[in-house]
Amino acid sequence: MIVVIFRAKTRQLDPDYGVISARMRELALGQFGCLAFEAVTEGQDEIALSYWPDEDSVRAWKSHAEHVLAQQLGRERWYESYVVQVAHITREYRFGNKDYGTQPKITPFLIKKHP
Repeated sequence: MIVVIFRAKTRQLDPDYGVISARMRELALGQFGCLAFEAVTEGQDEIALSYWPDEDSVRAWKSHAEHVLAQQLGRERWYESYVVQVAHITREYRFGNKDYGTQPKITPFLIKKHP
């Protein structure tokens, strides 16, 4: 399994940001094999983790036309800076008896942006 770690420093976010980020999440999960997506924002700091079955899925997602446009808008309008890291998950540890279902064996969550 692959995890893509996106860390950013945001500028002023506008209503388009929410619309486009929701569309990107929908596309990634629905058409490109993304297994789970988690995002947290605190102040200007944003981190998003997306989980993928393989690198081919990540490459296809990165080069999809709508996603390329969203990346461009991010650089022009919403992000002061960002870094993307791609890593292989080689092992996982758990505590407790809760069954988290099939892969990925992580608990998806979303913390909404503060106003």
